[in-house]
Amino acid sequence: MSAMALSDRPRLRSPGRMKYDKARQLELLLLPERVVELNEAAGVILRLCDGQRTIAQMIEELEAKYVQTGLGDDIVEFIASAAERGWLELCS
Repeated sequence: MSAMALSDRPRLRSPGRMKYDKARQLELLLLPERVVELNEAAGVILRLCDGQRTIAQMIEELEAKYVQTGLGDDIVEFIASAAERGWLELCS
């Protein structure tokens, strides 16, 4: 996959979905024949990948939520990695 653009709008690749496991207090990505345990940051980012928000909007939202700046590179890197793993697809 080519480099991510801030204008890209990623979403979970169907039929993947997110689920919060209350017992283990853990975000899970449910994929066919596979469950991926996510850390908190990964879960928060993937939940924003709804096909509506651009990557730039997600960065802005997360920086405001966590009152931090400079998160963009890490967010873009994670989204690109998730897309390479087949978890995400880009909306046109």
